[in-house]
Amino acid sequence: MFAIASLLAVPLQAGQISPEGKALAEKYDAMDVEHHWLAGRRVDWQSGEPSTGKPGKTHCSAFVAAACERLGIYILRPPQHGQIHLASAQAEWLKTDGQKEKWSEVKDPFKAQALANEGKVVVVAYPSPDPEKPGHIALVRPSDKSDDLIRSEGPQIIQAGKDNKNSTSLKEGFRNHKEAWISADKYAVTFFVQDPRRRS
Repeated sequence: MFAIASLLAVPLQAGQISPEGKALAEKYDAMDVEHHWLAGRRVDWQSGEPSTGKPGKTHCSAFVAAACERLGIYILRPPQHGQIHLASAQAEWLKTDGQKEKWSEVKDPFKAQALANEGKVVVVAYPSPDPEKPGHIALVRPSDKSDDLIRSEGPQIIQAGKDNKNSTSLKEGFRNHKEAWISADKYAVTFFVQDPRRRS
């Protein structure tokens, strides 16, 4: 009986991070986003290191693409799409062709944080309503934040952007898109999940 019971998965409580979630956080941390994919320069999308050419404003989508590639997951990326307005393109791709790559939409920010805590890759995307302006995209990172904090400021994220942050709230990270996050009851972002352990 003990042997059978020990094999059963115990659901995580709010704010708990599984060993897989901790391992995922370590992989994100190792990318050193605060010193790579920096705004105002052209960068190699995979490494985040400076490269020659016309400077780019920000590199949120390149960072997400690089993180997913390192985890063996496909998300729309160069050369299938250039870095210009890639975040909005990724957001639209996740809703359509992303399903073929085993991405699925997550119903709410609480579930998004819980899935990241389980070690699953969760992206949060905001396509710009203005085709001439960039959208934004980030990764939900494992965090022990409470439901009350998620309700007010959203899940915890790691992002490149105007300010590259290894760990910040969704509300802070998407602050340049005012309608992206207002509260857990009112937001314009969409969450998508992919489990790197279940690729087949």
